Amino acid sequence: MALVYSGIQVELREVKLSDMPASMLQLSPKATVPVLVLEDGRVIDESLEAMLWSLSQADLQQWLDMDERSTQLLRRCDVEFKPLLDCYKYADRHPESSELEHRQRAEAFLRDLDEILSHQPYLAGRHCRLVDVAIFPFIRQFAGVDAAWFANCEYAFAREWLNSLLASELFLAVMKKYPFWQPGDTAVYLPGATRTSQASRLRHCRFQWRSASGFLYGEVQVARGIGRSINYH
Repeated sequence: MALVYSGIQVELREVKLSDMPASMLQLSPKATVPVLVLEDGRVIDESLEAMLWSLSQADLQQWLDMDERSTQLLRRCDVEFKPLLDCYKYADRHPESSELEHRQRAEAFLRDLDEILSHQPYLAGRHCRLVDVAIFPFIRQFAGVDAAWFANCEYAFAREWLNSLLASELFLAVMKKYPFWQPGDTAVYLPGATRTSQASRLRHCRFQWRSASGFLYGEVQVARGIGRSINYH
């Protein structure tokens, strides 16, 4: 989403997570998505850092304009919520607790989001910011474990926020399905590849890969860019 939002030109290569290309694994042996490779050889293989790099190229709607609470939410999502989410999603791999118990532990983060969203439409205020776009994919995963429960749970404000982002033009544009990439395939571009209304300083990207689940795996050749880092400590 950040690449399209920033108008970055990028070729998409959709991959199957159970059969990752050797060229991807050579670039990032951790075998997770996304992976961005910049023209200067720098590898970015964390989704938040990839988003920050994209926004360093263009941020016309001030996604980076966030307060300290938003920064802390990003930290909590990464450090606290994501491990609990994994236990809930794969409860059979974590038999020390039931699926219900795993969910209840993860709910603490959702409860805090719901409280914030009971006072404002987005996590950082009146407008969508990086904190929303970085966190909602994980809430989407959480909701998908037991969709019937989530549809009727007490977290109505968080549910409305999630649904609004899922229905957004930007999300729908990037979530189109593509055939799995094979060497020699004709290039397929993300929607942002044809945008010309952004500032002329935007860089051209060579290609971007993502998994079928919608999380991006990208090997992208781009001009030099310096991302902004977020200090969690």
